[in-house]
This record gives sequence, C-alpha cells and structure tokens, in this order.
Amino acid sequence: SQGATLAFLGTFFAIEGPLNTYARAGKLFPGPHLYAGAGLVILWAMAVSTVPKMQKGDETARTIHIGANLAGLGLFGWQVVSGVP
Repeated sequence: SQGATLAFLGTFFAIEGPLNTYARAGKLFPGPHLYAGAGLVILWAMAVSTVPKMQKGDETARTIHIGANLAGLGLFGWQVVSGVP
C-alpha cells in the first residue's frame, strides 16, 4: 500500500512538473532534469511490475526490483545535487 502510494505520487508529480512549466512558460526545457524525471518514472514502473513475482519468491525479480530502485535513486540524487544553488 505504501509502495503504491509512493509510485502514484511520484508519477503524478513527474507529470505535473512539466505541465506546470508549460503552462507558465509556454514551452518545455529539454535537458537532464526532464529526462531524468522521465527515466525515474520508467524505473519505478519496472520496479512495481516485479512485485507480483517477488511475492512468489522469484529471486531474479527481486534483483531487477533492487537494481531499478538503485538506478532511480542515482538519478534522483544526481538531480537533487544539480538543483542546489
């Protein structure tokens, strides 16, 4: 339940951010921040898709789940640091 809520909120804000930028500026600004956000949502979807198999004990699904989340954490960390003045 907490994982589903986190996936929903992350996806919501990953879509809301570019929509807000477009509404305010009239265009998007393609760059690392936009692409990292899109990549993060893809990695979350990959991680979420492995959960049913993990619940059945599939070790490969667990490894993919952990790898996708670590890669997502790396993307997130990279963008947090780039946005700090």
